[in-house]
Amino acid sequence: MGAYRSAYERSIADPTGFWRDAAAEIDWSRRPERILDDSEPPFYRWFPDGELNTCHNALDRHVAAGRGEQPALIHDSPVTGTVRSYSYAELLDATARFAGALRRLGVGPGDRVLLYLAMVPEAVIAMLACARIGAVHSVVFGGFAAHELAVRVDDARPKVVVATSCGIEVDRIVPYQPILAAALEEAEHVPEHCVIVQRPQHPAELTPGRDLTWDQALDGAEPADCVPVAATDPLYILYTSGTTGRPKGVVRDNGGHAVALGWSMRNVFGVGPGEVFWAASDVGWVVGHSYIVYAPLLAGATTVLYEGKPVGTPDAGAFWRVIAEHRVAALFTAPTAIRAIRRQDPEGELIDGYDLSSLRTLFLAGERLDPDTWTWAGERLKVPVVDNWWQTETGWPVAANPRGLEPLPLKPGSPSVPVPGYDIRVVDGRGEEVPAGTDGSIVIRLPLPPGCLPTLWNDDERYLRSYLSAFPGCYLTGDGGRFDADGYLYVMGRTDDVINVAGHRLSTGAMEEVLAGHPAVAECAVIGVADALKGQVPSGYVVLKSGAEVDPDALAGELVALVRQRIGPVAAFRRVTVVPALPKTRSGKILRRTMRGLVEGRDEPVPATIDDPSTLATFRELGAAEA
Repeated sequence: MGAYRSAYERSIADPTGFWRDAAAEIDWSRRPERILDDSEPPFYRWFPDGELNTCHNALDRHVAAGRGEQPALIHDSPVTGTVRSYSYAELLDATARFAGALRRLGVGPGDRVLLYLAMVPEAVIAMLACARIGAVHSVVFGGFAAHELAVRVDDARPKVVVATSCGIEVDRIVPYQPILAAALEEAEHVPEHCVIVQRPQHPAELTPGRDLTWDQALDGAEPADCVPVAATDPLYILYTSGTTGRPKGVVRDNGGHAVALGWSMRNVFGVGPGEVFWAASDVGWVVGHSYIVYAPLLAGATTVLYEGKPVGTPDAGAFWRVIAEHRVAALFTAPTAIRAIRRQDPEGELIDGYDLSSLRTLFLAGERLDPDTWTWAGERLKVPVVDNWWQTETGWPVAANPRGLEPLPLKPGSPSVPVPGYDIRVVDGRGEEVPAGTDGSIVIRLPLPPGCLPTLWNDDERYLRSYLSAFPGCYLTGDGGRFDADGYLYVMGRTDDVINVAGHRLSTGAMEEVLAGHPAVAECAVIGVADALKGQVPSGYVVLKSGAEVDPDALAGELVALVRQRIGPVAAFRRVTVVPALPKTRSGKILRRTMRGLVEGRDEPVPATIDDPSTLATFRELGAAEA
């Protein structure tokens, strides 16, 4: 039996033994005797009698082990033209001092601190400082609109807000202070203090009596020691993007989070102490929480914090420059980033200008990885391209190829196999498991492994309703897919992206795979739009690669023929439109639901998470033409 199969089967048959062993890799101020509290299903808690401090595990223990001079954090900011490195000892000192500053502002264990920061080192320091004193941080993506920020302030009720004066995009400055001021004016809850990181590109005007600069907060503050907290105490709240009304606050606990992320860094990502890991995401998203900040530092690795874009800072070679300069062993990013690079540099010519010999693995997640992008990246980078699938709620991969445990054969279109700890099933509408090769709803049998959400912030009922009620005893992922005969999982997209064409349930993800395989197509999306005869029909939208010279009508004909050939006439696929860009969130997810509404002629509100609102104009025009 291979290492993966042995670990996976043990994690399902003996979860307490499996996770007891994994917990031995974490420093505990009180080692847990009880591993799983299953006394109140479906609410399960891991390591209920344990105590620890996450910041100690991320920083102090590495310094104590004699590795204080090793780089812990590299801040690479092409938008400001600066690179700064912090050793473990330096990051520990900065964190302890800011933890002392927060404590002097009245923040203690269990208090919330809302962070509204650009991709600057202070973001990492502030998160770790909260963990150090037992406070609960809630990071809101920098530049989020005032209303979205206000509802998060009212839900988390932070004692202190920490913000940067501005964010810096490729071609513009985004002042944060006006957004923060408007949010605090709207919110019912009033934080006691706001700490502002003044950036020279756009300093903020401060409100006397409430606001102070980062430097003022630090002035005279005594470094704070780590405060042990219960393993079940919350480490952070992360609100899922795109919510309306009261937001959905995913809670992450301290103990399960530390154990799971430390285990995943070694066994899923295959990265160990002293190696450089780069998650090209944002600290405002779950990937940034897990794999920019916590997991690399828990593992004693060096993490890269990148303030830039895959293209435009300055060109489509930006990622390759970072890998070469910092000797990155593993890059974790979204498929959208690779497609953007490919669109600007279709042949990958810029890769040849950099020494990428340090790179062992490219990890991609956050949306479906189409086989064409998988193939392009693998052929040009000459490293394994490893898809992995997970969610904000789970906090770490649900399905992946365990590179540190046992690298398995890779299959395009699949994130490979269930990660140890996750009992994944594919079920029909009655909750019955379906055979291999049959599509259904992807669920995870309870209990979820350590590191996953134990509930939602102050809303157990919503947790039950949103995730646990559809299939009793199971967590509903909201994604559809299938297993193949080898036990590999194929995730075809959200279950609401399955469309019903004249009684036939069809996956838009399968159609997107076909479109993405055309040599002229850089990106694509397929949505189901209302049809009086068939109920719904699929409509495709494609973005061309840079330099592609094709006749749009001829291309549409080719793509329709390809879908009919590979999926069949039952798909009723007849419409393809070439568009300049697809509307996406800032984390790279395509806003299919918004597209669908606009194409059907509805006046869709602009989502708070959208990266570039101008991309909606094309779809509004298409909706108007249809009307």
